[in-house]
Amino acid sequence: MKILTGNSNRPLAEAISAYLNLPLVNASVRRFSDMEVFVEINENIRGEDVFIIQPTSFPTNDNLMELLVTIDALKRSSARRITAVIPYYGYARQDRKSGPRTPISAKLVANLITTAGVDRVLTVDLHAGQIQGFFDIPTDNLFAAPVLTKDIKERFGTGNNLCIVSPDVGGVVRARAFAKRLDAELAIVDKRRERAGVSEVMNIIGEVDGKRCILVDDIVDSAGTLCNAAVALKEAGALSVAAYVTHGVLSGGAVARVSASPLESLVITDSIQATEAVRVSQTVRQLSIAPLLAEAMARISEEKSVSSLFD
Repeated sequence: MKILTGNSNRPLAEAISAYLNLPLVNASVRRFSDMEVFVEINENIRGEDVFIIQPTSFPTNDNLMELLVTIDALKRSSARRITAVIPYYGYARQDRKSGPRTPISAKLVANLITTAGVDRVLTVDLHAGQIQGFFDIPTDNLFAAPVLTKDIKERFGTGNNLCIVSPDVGGVVRARAFAKRLDAELAIVDKRRERAGVSEVMNIIGEVDGKRCILVDDIVDSAGTLCNAAVALKEAGALSVAAYVTHGVLSGGAVARVSASPLESLVITDSIQATEAVRVSQTVRQLSIAPLLAEAMARISEEKSVSSLFD
């Protein structure tokens, strides 16, 4: 088993490498002066089971191209099996036609990765589970819920006046799974989006008065939805509001928006490398999914069950 990383999230790759007690493959992933990607693998990987760790986060297109070029380099180096470990799958929100004459970019990216020559994909909390069906190769979608619920239990306990809240109707299944694990109540924020990137909170389905509310979601980007939901929950009588989200995209002024909102804390995972704004923020905190990914990678390499991780 060999582990290789691109430039997208080196700290996560190093944490996985340390957990498995395996050194990272000596490889050079660099740019020419015209910004073309060049990959050179400086050790023999013929016949090896290789895992490449590369979330396709910002800059999405650069990181995606880096992944594709690296896969091609591995294939031409006669690797026995290539697994793309993509903790954050960019373009996942473009998983259907949102209007006439629009693309399904998540499917296009799946085609690119498959055509590049990967044998298997390992990812975390896909925006829509159906994206697994966009690949014609084995795809494992891990859940960050065990990592997040462990932290919630340590900080909030379970049951007593705890309420798990979905910030929109689409996240109800995820929120229900959290509520079941934590023996907590469930509420939903009914949101009406007037235009892309701008959300407006309408009303709350469920009882949140006097409850400690925890918003759960898979992606936080501009953080507008979370902050509006936090305001609505506070107005409805919630004692406190915190948020737990798997992928902290946090683009633009998202961190400042979170800090100025009623959210006591925003907890994200390290599926995307933390920006400087995240590192210095008093409100945003990162949990590591390196042990979860490392365990799944070890099981894939040893041909053991991955689903038993979540039993």
